[in-house]
Amino acid sequence: MAHQQPTLDLSPPIGDATHKTTCYMCACRCGIDVHLKGGRVAYIEGNRDHPVNKGVLCAKGSAGIMQVNAPSRLRAPLRRVGPRGSGQFEEISWDEALQTAVDWMAPLRATAPEKLAFFTGRDQSQSLTGWWAQMFGTPNYAAHGGFCSVNMAAAGIATMGGAFWEFGQPDWERARLLLLFGVAEDHDSNPIKIGIGQLKDRGARIIGINPIRTGYNAVADDWIGITPGTDGLLILSLVHCLLQAGKVDLDYLARWTNAPLLVNEDPKSPDRGLFLRDAAGKPLVLDRRTGLPVAFDAPGVKPGLAHGYRRAGITHRPVFQILADRYLSPDYAPETVADRCGVPAPRIRALAAELAHVAFDQAIEIAEPWTDFRGERHETVTGRPVAMHAMRGISAHSNGFQTARALHLLQILLGTVETPGGFRFKPPCPKPMEAQPRPNARATPGQPLKGPHLGFPLGPEDLAVDAAGRPLRIDKAFSWENPLSAHGLMHMVIANAHAGDPYRIDTLFLYMANMAWNSSMGTERVTRMLTDIDPDTGEYVIPRIIYSDAYSSEMVAYADLILPDTTYLERHDCISLLDRPISEADAAGDAIRWPVVEPDRDVRGFQSVLIDLGARLGLPGFVTDDGRPAYADYADYIQRHERRPGIGPLMGFRGDGTDTGRGAPNGDQIARYIDNGGVFTHHIPTGARFMKPWNAAYQDWAIALGLQDRRQPYLFNLWLEPLRRFQRAAEGQGDHQPPDHLRARLVAAMDPLPHWSEPLEQAAIDQSDYPLHALTQRPMAMYHSWGSQNAWLRQIHGENPLYLPTAVWEAQGFAEGDWARVTSPHGEIVVPVAHMAALNPHTVWTWNAIGKRKGAWALDPRAPEATRGFLLNHLIHELLPPRGDGHRWANSDPVTGQAAWFDLRVRVEKAPAPQESQPAFPPLASPVGQGPATLAWKIGP
Repeated sequence: MAHQQPTLDLSPPIGDATHKTTCYMCACRCGIDVHLKGGRVAYIEGNRDHPVNKGVLCAKGSAGIMQVNAPSRLRAPLRRVGPRGSGQFEEISWDEALQTAVDWMAPLRATAPEKLAFFTGRDQSQSLTGWWAQMFGTPNYAAHGGFCSVNMAAAGIATMGGAFWEFGQPDWERARLLLLFGVAEDHDSNPIKIGIGQLKDRGARIIGINPIRTGYNAVADDWIGITPGTDGLLILSLVHCLLQAGKVDLDYLARWTNAPLLVNEDPKSPDRGLFLRDAAGKPLVLDRRTGLPVAFDAPGVKPGLAHGYRRAGITHRPVFQILADRYLSPDYAPETVADRCGVPAPRIRALAAELAHVAFDQAIEIAEPWTDFRGERHETVTGRPVAMHAMRGISAHSNGFQTARALHLLQILLGTVETPGGFRFKPPCPKPMEAQPRPNARATPGQPLKGPHLGFPLGPEDLAVDAAGRPLRIDKAFSWENPLSAHGLMHMVIANAHAGDPYRIDTLFLYMANMAWNSSMGTERVTRMLTDIDPDTGEYVIPRIIYSDAYSSEMVAYADLILPDTTYLERHDCISLLDRPISEADAAGDAIRWPVVEPDRDVRGFQSVLIDLGARLGLPGFVTDDGRPAYADYADYIQRHERRPGIGPLMGFRGDGTDTGRGAPNGDQIARYIDNGGVFTHHIPTGARFMKPWNAAYQDWAIALGLQDRRQPYLFNLWLEPLRRFQRAAEGQGDHQPPDHLRARLVAAMDPLPHWSEPLEQAAIDQSDYPLHALTQRPMAMYHSWGSQNAWLRQIHGENPLYLPTAVWEAQGFAEGDWARVTSPHGEIVVPVAHMAALNPHTVWTWNAIGKRKGAWALDPRAPEATRGFLLNHLIHELLPPRGDGHRWANSDPVTGQAAWFDLRVRVEKAPAPQESQPAFPPLASPVGQGPATLAWKIGP
């Protein structure tokens, strides 16, 4: 008899329906295909047609199925019934929850809007949340950027009109050398992985500059294990070498930067350090053809870099000459900086030589005619194929703003910004600092703010301070203490509110911000602030806390009212050009999320809740003229809201469905996006792709799309004149004067040329007591603290040791399984340790946000995250150590206020193994209880 083979289905269907939407397991915003069986999520894979990830999906994205089914999901609105921190709540209806919020907020809006502080975490709807806060009238709004990477954003925009990641990217297709500064694996991970693959396929070189060699740095061709906080010094030493060798792009500098602008150098002049301007206020350059000063944008002008100019007895010199004088100083020679940076001088010189060789000896030219803003036609575009990318590693220091500026200076001197092979802007950038809004913070009872909260002060007159110079915001953003705090200072909100400095607040309204755990500097101290009682009133010092999250995080236990959010597959979201889009260098892009599954709990998307609250409070824009709600929910808002006529949250399918960028609202817009895979892309035409800040064709394309309303060409700021204006005020010039105790700090910090200074905490302590730097990095398999409750991702990172370099490991006789006591000027922890050779010898580090508090996230109290996992946050303080001058200074960058997480110094000593990581806290009671031991279910028949 013939053998009978069984019939096997080798390709069974993954599901009975597939929905395309946008991932939210990190901030890449990758496209995903969500496969459903019987209405439940069965499988998630990458969308191969999506411009961001092209089908690539990481462990986080695939594990989204476990996120949507996490036992820690909140189930209904909650009202606290026990003491704060007890986790004792009762479920209430949405009507009761929303009415409670209105009852708390409405009196504040009518009498003192500033007493509401509204701050959001890593959400992606900041154009809505910021507009809501503006209409409420509170000055106290910002998102997470102040403790994440505002230094990167502010320095990039102030220097060149755009920054890394969401607003710019390496030219992956053409770069021949890529430098990565302080980049961990969590941000923009799939696009970077794809890009690194392209570079390696083409034989391009990658150099990682990071104290820790993991992830991207591990696959780099070369690794420089720099000492933390010294990146700016290394970068300026490279600048020194390039200037010394004459390897800078002088033509690029003269045409497209403020290198030729004439600076007043008279030490007795009140305008010292400011540009020479014409009667119309335009900065002047010396025309090489005539030797006369003319406006920088005059047609046909050939700006010169070599000569100064005297007017009315005052000498003015080009920025380039001042810059060269500074950085050619022996202070920046490799031999001078090598020991401090932990990088040998020959290695610094070799890196500078490699940069010069690739930029100038391997230059590329593309035959793509274009016309610049002076009216000159160019037949080609010259590319210097050196690309750079940087993130939090260089940003989260008290010298991070000037370090990021130094990195942009290095790119600009090589002529690699907006040229083929270098760094390229992504729409809506480039947008110069001058085109950004000024911050608004003057609250008027019952009225909206006159403009957006966040922006860029161009001088002291733009600060958010009262007539006496006191901060108008609870976080002291845009004050003399932090003038360019473009993202606010979220890490200072609770401490300032607790201290009543600059004033008391009534209600703290937080969204997706785990301030009671991994987002606080000094977790135990912050939780005490949240629970402290005012002895005069018998109430909590912060009287009311409203919190919204999708999960039972540590912060939930410390709130009074919980507004439960959905998970990302159960709601609408808008990844907008008004906010944080998904553009590429050659195309504008935006996207949506939409409910591919319906919630099985009594929860609502936070954005829809915020719109409902806006209507109930009667906020302008949220109600019609006759008082009815203006929007049914967030989806309705996305389609019908106009920030200005014809410009809404989404650029695609406007008007009758054929308009892009500008056009009337379209009630079918979301459906069209869904049909298009949840994404819309609009390509920049040939001839407009490069040299965007100066390219007339790009400017016209941006106007047509609604990114700007007029041509706005500008020069890159090597010399940042707004900083000089703050210095002048500190020197006693002008009508707006800082407090006396801040004058010296402002003069030092607000240097118009990038400089390096020792991190503030290091300068304030005896470094011999704390000889080691301590850092955190987010792993590739985690992003938000959500990740370490995920049943799949926990198997990759269920606990986190403190990694010790070889020198420390061997000197103290550590062995596998040992524990260590780690002490900082602010606290002590006892944690498990591990050996790592590929690590700066003066640095210890661990993964961020793995450790959990017992009782949170529906985890078993014995879970490794709660017993062997830990946070370095316990060792950090939001204030610097006292220095005897009567002031406690913020542990932040003095320019932007960014939290200086990575300035932490510690000592490490071998310790007996405890039962669990220390400090250990009592378990939190959770409104969702503990999840099952095994998370498993069957989908489909």
